[in-house]
Amino acid sequence: MQVSLNGALRAGANGAESIEIEAATIRELLTKLVERYPDMQDHMDRGIAVAIDGVIYRDDWTQKIPAGAEVFLMPRIEGG
Repeated sequence: MQVSLNGALRAGANGAESIEIEAATIRELLTKLVERYPDMQDHMDRGIAVAIDGVIYRDDWTQKIPAGAEVFLMPRIEGG
């Protein structure tokens, strides 16, 4: 699947705007992302939100990623 990265996250992936990665769940996606780009761990520690077909997931890392889904990663936005 193609995963698009928000500008702030691109630095952790060597400047890539998007990456090709295979994963069945959000947890698997994030694990593989850090394995491939260890610098992404800093972003993970600060918090990441994952949008799948326009729905944002912040804590449900067991969520399955359907084939052909549009996936975006972005820094978590804290509300108050």
